[in-house]
Amino acid sequence: MKLIGLGLLFVAAVLAWASGYQPKPGETVLVLAIEGRGNVTILLHTKEAPKTTAHIINLAKQGFYDGQRFFRVITTPRPYIVQFGDPNTKSKPLDDPSIGQGGTGARIPYEDSGKSNVVGAVGLSTPPKERDAGDCQFYINLSNNRFLDGSYTVFGQVVEGMDVVRRIELGDRVTKATIVTGN
Repeated sequence: MKLIGLGLLFVAAVLAWASGYQPKPGETVLVLAIEGRGNVTILLHTKEAPKTTAHIINLAKQGFYDGQRFFRVITTPRPYIVQFGDPNTKSKPLDDPSIGQGGTGARIPYEDSGKSNVVGAVGLSTPPKERDAGDCQFYINLSNNRFLDGSYTVFGQVVEGMDVVRRIELGDRVTKATIVTGN
């Protein structure tokens, strides 16, 4: 009887491990572990937005995003976006006027990935009317926002965890951002 119980436990563990999105060969994903919420897996459009994704991948590998908080969550009057990537959110209160202004100093030019701002699409945030000045901040669309197309590089798509994204609240923290590549 104990062997059957252990066997079932092993099968359950394998199924839990296998249920996560597994990138195919040539694919790269960014996994955001959000404290108290769960994981969000973003398929990066590395071929369509190579400069943007290379920058985001490099930052994630350096631990840049670890410990940062979501500083913009717009859900009313209708679901719009959640925004993340300002290093100031690690140490300053979210009502500090510098929140939303922080970055690394890089200026990543706009890339037309051919992708649209649909539900779950991930775009590189930029200062207003400066589409060639993206850096480390990005947003995830909560609804179809095609009016943003052409203004912001769409460099990824949530492939797992959109339910988690919909539950994000202002101040939620990313404990770890991990890059996973397909073999």
